[in-house]
Amino acid sequence: MKSPVVKRSVVIAGHKTSVSLEDAFWDALKEIAARRNVTLSDLVASIDASRNQGNLSSAIRLFVLDYFRSNGGSGATRQAAGA
Repeated sequence: MKSPVVKRSVVIAGHKTSVSLEDAFWDALKEIAARRNVTLSDLVASIDASRNQGNLSSAIRLFVLDYFRSNGGSGATRQAAGA
């Protein structure tokens, strides 16, 4: 089943912004934040600060992809793949 893109709001440095992400990426992002023991807003702020180009939604997708590629994949990515 295809996950629709959903617009979600996050607060970065005291400013509310929105990102459009599929459920699988949003769930994976929350999982990474929990693993790192940081808030979702703090994690998104660090992704935002380190991106060189593109929009924040794309930067988050690339971050999640890189995280699970680098860490062997588990949790949300396996669920998204239907494993």
